[in-house]
Amino acid sequence: MSDKIINTVLSGLTHERVRHEGEIIVIGLGRFGSALAATLVDLGYEVLGVDTNPDIVQNQSGTLTHIVQADTTNVRALRQIGAADAVTAVVCIGTGIEASVLTTAALADLGVKNIWAKAITEPHGHILRRVGAHHVVFPEADMGQRVAHLVTGQLLEFLALDDNFVIGELAAPDELIGVPLGNSNLRAEYKVTVICVKPSGGQFTYADRDTVLSKSDLIVIAGHRADVERFSVRD
Repeated sequence: MSDKIINTVLSGLTHERVRHEGEIIVIGLGRFGSALAATLVDLGYEVLGVDTNPDIVQNQSGTLTHIVQADTTNVRALRQIGAADAVTAVVCIGTGIEASVLTTAALADLGVKNIWAKAITEPHGHILRRVGAHHVVFPEADMGQRVAHLVTGQLLEFLALDDNFVIGELAAPDELIGVPLGNSNLRAEYKVTVICVKPSGGQFTYADRDTVLSKSDLIVIAGHRADVERFSVRD
């Protein structure tokens, strides 16, 4: 889930990659913010982490490119840490909706081009958009939906690409074993597509019409949400 959010954050406003100059600012270094910031560093980006808690700042000092303690609800404080020069900022404040909203509004006032913000509820997300967030994410809600699909069906992994198109990982069903996928009638019957396969002990590779599945294979399927769900819970 975090990888999906990070890849989307880096896609910018129009699904074209943002030309980053300088650091990506991550504000709020709780569990979500610190994980996102650390992953961005692993991907090769320079990250400026910001939090109001001195203990968090101290603990994260060896992980991120730069880290500062600052009150990000204050435009002057944001300007002092260089936020006005940032292309992308991510507001990950998990507690204190007021601080989340004021920080987002302050970033918008500074003209930051690509503002992302974490929301706890739909009303919170609506306010964030109104005050200047270009994109809003709901990590808790998204994770809840993902886990629900994992515990109620045969899916081993679940990822929503948008509201109505998803990807799921599951064990190859008996009806697909031993026959080329092109002869399985899978698309016509279930309206889903096998996009890759992982043999037991092997690595994922592309699937095509000639791919023949074995008993212990894992497959990744793609399709509309209802079709993937129907396929995963069939008898």
